[in-house]
Amino acid sequence: MARMSKAGAGRTRRTKAIGGALTDTPSSTRSASGAPAARRDNLPPIREQHGRTRTDPYAWLKDENWREVMRDPMRLRADIRKHLEEENAYTHRQLETVTAALQDELFEEMKGRIKENDSSVPAIDGPWAYYRRYREGGEYPLFARRPAANAFDNDPAHEHILLDGDALSVGCDYFDIRKVAHSPDHRLIAYAIDDKGSEFYTLRVRDAVTGAITEEIPHTYGEFVWAEDSASLYWVARDENARPVAVHRRILGAEQDPLVYLEEDPGFFVGVQKSQSRNFIFVTANDHTTTEWRYFRTDETVPVLHLVAPRERGVDYSVVDFDNRFWIRTNRNGAVDFALVSAPQNNPSEENWRIEIPHRPGILLLDVEPFADFVVRMERENGLPRIVVRERKGGAEHSIDFAEAAYALGMSNGYLWDSPWLRFEYSSPSTPTQVFDYNMAARERVLRKTQEIPSGHNPSDYVVDRIDAPGEDGALIPVTLLRRKETKLDGTAPVLLYGYGAYGITIPADFRTARLSLVDRGFIYAVADVRGSMAKGYQWYLDGKLEKKKNTFEDFVAAGRHLVALGYTRPRNIVAMGGSAGGMLMGVAANIAPELFGGIIAAAPFVDVLNTMSDETLPLTPPEWPEWGNPRLDILAYDTIADYSPYEQVGRKPYPPMLITGGLTDPRVTYWEPTKWAARLRHEAPDAGPFFLRINMDAGHSGVSGRFASLKETALEFAFALAAVGRAGPDIRLAP
Repeated sequence: MARMSKAGAGRTRRTKAIGGALTDTPSSTRSASGAPAARRDNLPPIREQHGRTRTDPYAWLKDENWREVMRDPMRLRADIRKHLEEENAYTHRQLETVTAALQDELFEEMKGRIKENDSSVPAIDGPWAYYRRYREGGEYPLFARRPAANAFDNDPAHEHILLDGDALSVGCDYFDIRKVAHSPDHRLIAYAIDDKGSEFYTLRVRDAVTGAITEEIPHTYGEFVWAEDSASLYWVARDENARPVAVHRRILGAEQDPLVYLEEDPGFFVGVQKSQSRNFIFVTANDHTTTEWRYFRTDETVPVLHLVAPRERGVDYSVVDFDNRFWIRTNRNGAVDFALVSAPQNNPSEENWRIEIPHRPGILLLDVEPFADFVVRMERENGLPRIVVRERKGGAEHSIDFAEAAYALGMSNGYLWDSPWLRFEYSSPSTPTQVFDYNMAARERVLRKTQEIPSGHNPSDYVVDRIDAPGEDGALIPVTLLRRKETKLDGTAPVLLYGYGAYGITIPADFRTARLSLVDRGFIYAVADVRGSMAKGYQWYLDGKLEKKKNTFEDFVAAGRHLVALGYTRPRNIVAMGGSAGGMLMGVAANIAPELFGGIIAAAPFVDVLNTMSDETLPLTPPEWPEWGNPRLDILAYDTIADYSPYEQVGRKPYPPMLITGGLTDPRVTYWEPTKWAARLRHEAPDAGPFFLRINMDAGHSGVSGRFASLKETALEFAFALAAVGRAGPDIRLAP
């Protein structure tokens, strides 16, 4: 549906019609969009599964050479590239150019809230304190250290730069540093970089003093850990389908990297990590809901892997090293919200488990961080996280309390083991991030940093609400709201409603400076914690996956309708937003309740679900069958997915305007998913929209790199949102 400018009856007005040309037309007339129309194959491939058949006239948009495109985007087939460039040109001409001034205004606002020379709080490891910082105008971080004795003095004379992200990114259209880690003896720095957006990382080792590169390993997954001898490291390799499948050992200076572990099941991804005590290295395999851990001691010259517990479908566990035992967080034996058990390190099998924290329904055990004399856990109850500290001697416990109605927590034990200091971060939708060091013995907090907002910010100007929206089956969906105090709750305020709802990921109620550009313009920013997340425990996740996946979509729509019922907003005044699996949520919500939304922003949307989950060669397909189901083997999974898959369910409906984005080298949601979806939307619903597609030709799943460059993408999204609800200015409207 179009958003028309409010001209007087019978008058004409020269308006910038987003989706049409610059014309003199009556205010109630829609302009033709001139959008690209993708070729529809007259004889599309017929696909048959379980006696069901389907055709896909846009299947040609998937380059069969996609693996090579991930490594070299110039390998993209010419006809596909031409179509993507036409789509980008249309979006640039009809959306980006028309809202250019508003985007510039939004960008400068958002940039003005970022401290350009910001730095992290140093983390002490032996003689050094490590941190990262940005220079004025810099896009990428610098990684540095200073003597531990000068950890908090900020004297530049004590600084030693280890890695300069800005310098490394020169000449790269895309650049990402996934991980940086110093060797235990502090002589070497290992780091993993990606310059395509395809998440194939080159791992390099350099001398911390001279900067000389001593090792290089191409096409890794970007995950690695140092051995304690500082003479070798363990890294994760990818296979030809871009899946992390193996752990190798790189002995510095050697020509061969011996294999430590190879995963045979394509549905399991491999990882590697070191225990906080530095006594063990863990090799993990997981598929979202099932895990398996192996371990060996860091002083072993020839690693011998030992199994913690064999994989069992639906059993998820993780391991830390504390008090000379393995402490295991597990949902085994019906512990839906997880229990904490411990076991001897030399024989951690289940018959030797000792219950440390029993299963407590409704209290989700999120994380465990060990120290020499304390073990800390984070748990969530009634949607809110808390930190609980337990003493090794005696087992006494205490909690760290927080007062706001909704907030976010994060915690870290840094590099230290034999220490009483825990570091945690706290924020809320209205409160900038604060970093505390907490003395667990003295029970005292030391504020190390408060996020600075150079352009100014007063938390008391904002209101944070948390409400429960009743779902179709009576379930109560938590919704967190941020608004300015003066925003009227009379139904006139527009709402940006954000949702995700997959893999158990819960959107934190944290502080994000960019959101203020919408909220300060009268928006209410809302986050719906729909089923599929773990906002209300692990069962909340189980109730939003596989055959229960429709709960995720219905919860999101119910949240929007409840905001209307409470008078926060009205239909067509809600802009829905989500990315990746959240983009699937956007697609389904648009199909089942198009009349509710004034606009939809779908970033890297996973919308071609049935085709993708039927293609076992794609990087994420086998590991995600436990999340969505396997339509190749299971007729129920096929029918369930076909019933909601956004691409399959597109029809002639009154869809609102949509901004759809993606990345050419994205290995998670491949570029052809949003491209095919946009093409089908235009064909099946020619009077709806408009539908803007923007494919970044130099980036992957997370969009452009760089802290300021990424703000320009946000500025485009927010300009679209403002235009969708008629708040982009009197001369800007959306027209199909």
